[in-house]
Amino acid sequence: MSDAGLVVVLLGAGTYVLKALGPMYFGNRRELPTKFKTMALLLPTPLIAALVITSTFSSDNALAFDARIIGVIAAGLALWKRLPFVFVVVFAAFATAMFRLLVA
Repeated sequence: MSDAGLVVVLLGAGTYVLKALGPMYFGNRRELPTKFKTMALLLPTPLIAALVITSTFSSDNALAFDARIIGVIAAGLALWKRLPFVFVVVFAAFATAMFRLLVA
């Protein structure tokens, strides 16, 4: 089994273990404790940021500086201007495509 396959299997097993332990730990309570609510609210942002950074700056286990960076910058600007998400995606895709057309 490859390393990626092993990681997928281990993460899947860990997910099922956590799902099984939840009812045993929390019992019949419907409300999560405050520390779990806080953690659940804070975790998605750094995880998505790490995914974006990894996807943007890596290619074949090496640093890559290409048109994807322009797309992320364009998306950041669109988010800063508080555009709707659909426009953010279209703006980022357009900026990436234009950079590839004109430069690459």
